[in-house]
Amino acid sequence: MHTVADILIAWYERNGRSLPWRETRDPYRIWLSEVILQQTRVAQGMDYYLRFTERFPNVASLAAADEDSVLKLWQGLGYYSRARNLHAAARQVMEQFGGDFPEKFEDVRSLRGVGDYTAAAICSMAYDLPCAVVDGNVYRVLGRLFDIEEPIDTGAGKKLYAALARETLGEAPPAVYNQAIMDFGALACTPTQPACETCPLTEQCAARAAGTVAQRPVKKGTTKIRDRRFHYLHIVCGDRTVLHRRGAGDIWQGLYEFPIVETDGDPSATEAFRRWVGTRWMQHEAVDLPKHQLSHQRIFATVHRIEVETFTSEAEVHAVPTAEVDAYAIPRLLERYLESR
Repeated sequence: MHTVADILIAWYERNGRSLPWRETRDPYRIWLSEVILQQTRVAQGMDYYLRFTERFPNVASLAAADEDSVLKLWQGLGYYSRARNLHAAARQVMEQFGGDFPEKFEDVRSLRGVGDYTAAAICSMAYDLPCAVVDGNVYRVLGRLFDIEEPIDTGAGKKLYAALARETLGEAPPAVYNQAIMDFGALACTPTQPACETCPLTEQCAARAAGTVAQRPVKKGTTKIRDRRFHYLHIVCGDRTVLHRRGAGDIWQGLYEFPIVETDGDPSATEAFRRWVGTRWMQHEAVDLPKHQLSHQRIFATVHRIEVETFTSEAEVHAVPTAEVDAYAIPRLLERYLESR
């Protein structure tokens, strides 16, 4: 009798994707790929992975970089906390582990931004430790295979899925099995229109027998979306443009952008507007940007292109040569705006 792991590995040998991070046992490169692929499709993440490994071929080179360089290379990928955590963890490896990527699960798990899933992926794929991964694809495969009613976003659900993942792994080679079940979820047991007719696990799939494939896995919570209205002030004086770095406590921490006024009304009526623009200014145009969707927020933004004769004292501090604006890491919605200029 073939186990579920045997069946998945056999399927993977025929259908698995050839990806550069699967051709190495280097924990740094495996870790880098896992961080990039959080909330990111493989097709989009591939170019970023290749650029990062070219620019920062090892953990020491990443740790030695400045944050602006890391954020600029990450630009357009979104979820920028991943990049900041990646950078901080690289420095943690240098400071706490003497530059050698840790080999114990607990030590890998202690790195900044590394959770149970990422630690399991690194330890299984780099060191063949018997750690079962549980990501979105695995939730879906196991939720359908065992027809699990417990929501994946509850404490009980997470414990149940983790236990089932370990049980299903069994004595199989951890690196191969983990990649097999993730690829199976990505390519065959997909969220919509799964390939049930050709699925090698049809006979074992409890959800298939119960007619509940479309309802698995179960998710209890719903994400509340917050709408926000941004007015960006694209302030130009001569050959300089004002850029302001976003602080902590909000989206896009550490990225650069034009001065911003967040309001549903006329931005010129606010004190923040006058602080950046002063009293003598000319607006050339106002450009409404396409709605920008984040995981928990919808951004409705307008860019006001404004020319001033002289900078205010605050704007002067943040002015940079216009020709160098491209060197700064900026949010994707402003990158699209500048590309259209």
